[in-house]
Amino acid sequence: MRITADMIDPQLRRTGIMLRRAASRIGDARLRRGSLALGRVTAVAYRRRPRSMRVREFHIPRADGSRLRVMVYSPLTPVQNATGLLWLHGGGYALGAPEQDAAFYRRLIAAVGCVIVAPDYRLSTELPYPAALDDGYDTLTWLRDNATRLGVRDDQIAVGGESAGGGLTAALTLLARDRGEVSVAFQLPIYPMLDDRVTTASAVNNDAPLLDSTTLRSAWRLYLGRGHTDDEVPIYAAPARATDLRGLPPTFTYVGDLEPFLDETTAYVAKLRAAGVPVDFEVYPGCWHGFDRIVPTAEVSRRALRSRERWFRHAVETYFAPQPSRSTGLA
Repeated sequence: MRITADMIDPQLRRTGIMLRRAASRIGDARLRRGSLALGRVTAVAYRRRPRSMRVREFHIPRADGSRLRVMVYSPLTPVQNATGLLWLHGGGYALGAPEQDAAFYRRLIAAVGCVIVAPDYRLSTELPYPAALDDGYDTLTWLRDNATRLGVRDDQIAVGGESAGGGLTAALTLLARDRGEVSVAFQLPIYPMLDDRVTTASAVNNDAPLLDSTTLRSAWRLYLGRGHTDDEVPIYAAPARATDLRGLPPTFTYVGDLEPFLDETTAYVAKLRAAGVPVDFEVYPGCWHGFDRIVPTAEVSRRALRSRERWFRHAVETYFAPQPSRSTGLA
């Protein structure tokens, strides 16, 4: 899908054109270099912690004996029985850190008073699948086990994320459903990265700003690593391959109509609805990937963010999922 300037929302057009010139057709090697460079920049930028939220850092054990860094964001005044949101940052599985979404955390905490738990999951430039998913699941079980001490009600644990974080959200809720150890009340996979095949009409030859077909293929190669044939890619790596979505939690998602993820998100929503899962789905015309993050002041971005927060409030009032079991002990 070829994207011309006149197709882009006027308030996103200038930034989109600049992004397309600066960051298009990124290959594997450049994506690796970008991950290293961004890591150095964010290490400095994220030292300053927001004063409008309570911010805590934990290090929880992995099965291999290493430690996973987990950030917890909550209202300044201690809360009890709040909604717990496990949030997974975006970045094509190759870039990013939990602190990058501080502005979103601040908005959502101010609106709802929730507790947000954000893992610094392993990136594909360090280890491929299933490292990021394992970190997400470890964080999910840790949140369940420590819900009371974190101020979270254990029957309202949600999962959300943007882009690759949206893909991890969909994968994690599938895994939680199939293992039966943690109940997820609702999910927010925002413009999720779901399909490694990159063969949908919206993905093929897409040259949209920020994320194009070439960059997308590179991101999937890094995430899946070597040794996977097309027929061996599991549903927990690429949730678009899942055919049975029964029992997944109520879902909210949106996507821009110019980005590669349009068709795979639409197909995912259709399968959820066919499985009887409540879904709210929105498509924003003239929008490229990550529009609401990059140009948050655009009117279309404001609408999307307001809609996300409005649905979250609805979910907090509506959706609950009691845990099958509980344990205690803050790491």
